[in-house]
Amino acid sequence: MGVIETLALGMGGAWASGVNLYGTVVILGMMDNFGLMDLPPELQILSSWWVLALAMFLYLIEFVADKIPIVDSVWDAIHTFIRIPAGALLAAGAMSGLDAGLGEGAQTAIGLLVGGTIAAGSHFTKAGSRAAINTSPEPVSNSIASVAEDVAVFGALYTVVFHPVIFFVLFAVFVLLLVWLVPKIWRFIGQVFGNARHPTVAYGQAKAYQTSGQGMAG
Repeated sequence: MGVIETLALGMGGAWASGVNLYGTVVILGMMDNFGLMDLPPELQILSSWWVLALAMFLYLIEFVADKIPIVDSVWDAIHTFIRIPAGALLAAGAMSGLDAGLGEGAQTAIGLLVGGTIAAGSHFTKAGSRAAINTSPEPVSNSIASVAEDVAVFGALYTVVFHPVIFFVLFAVFVLLLVWLVPKIWRFIGQVFGNARHPTVAYGQAKAYQTSGQGMAG
């Protein structure tokens, strides 16, 4: 693998792991088994059939849990401690064969740091979006968001393998979206939970707004 392909695999794998770790393992492992790509030696374990069987089983569980309101957020909270470290390890494994003129330890540390940061970014974007969606009482939005996330992961890994330059363009768009969207999501969630903790204050604010509106109308 060349430098661009290696960097795309490391960064793309970390990003996809932050959204859907088990789907990422299944896709990369199956691509390697079917000869569509050659995983670096440090990631060959992903193509092992016992790893693929376990990943497929967990993916099916996540496929169901990810479409149930509240359950999806609990699942995301638990996987904060799974997706991010896994994304870091995947990036470090992908970049281990890259000849960057650094010591092996330094290169591994950089791979872990970059991969963990990228995985954290995609994970918290997913988790925050889901928490915001869960403020809506209807369950359809969760299913739509879940399917859209799976499609995004499959599409990202496809571009990583077959069109790495396009992946970097899409990744740059994601970073810009991350900077713009995440503060808004968490601000909205904070307001929702703040109102939930202080329903009397929220009710008083609503009544005051209603009264002022009526006064202006009069």
